[in-house]
Amino acid sequence: MSDPKIRVLVAKPGLDGHDRGAKVIARALRDAGMEVIYTGLRQTPEMIVNASLQEDVQVIGLSILSGAHNAIVPRVLDLLKQNKMDDVLVLVGGIIPDQDIGALKQAGVAAVFQPGTAMDDIVKFIRANVKGHAVPQA
Repeated sequence: MSDPKIRVLVAKPGLDGHDRGAKVIARALRDAGMEVIYTGLRQTPEMIVNASLQEDVQVIGLSILSGAHNAIVPRVLDLLKQNKMDDVLVLVGGIIPDQDIGALKQAGVAAVFQPGTAMDDIVKFIRANVKGHAVPQA
């Protein structure tokens, strides 16, 4: 009997209209055996957290290229806390300036993946950090 799949929600918050990177990530995670829910473009923090609740995900991946990460990410984290979803791993990817990464991690983001990050590194990070889902490393 195989372990239940890790469930990941990939979302594009804000007004950013570029989703190629999010789709590439979604496919890589699916190819790695994870169950991926892709929300599409222009999601509000409320829509993202509601979808995460409904889909019972263990990981939320936010793809942000618009520069709105300092407004959107804290709102998502706050809504997760309000909904007692403290065990959900929140990852941020996209164009995130180096000087903003520390504050995002301090707020509760597990990891920030900038352009050029190897897909394998993202998969390994998720497998190693999803709570309650010990996945043996291959």
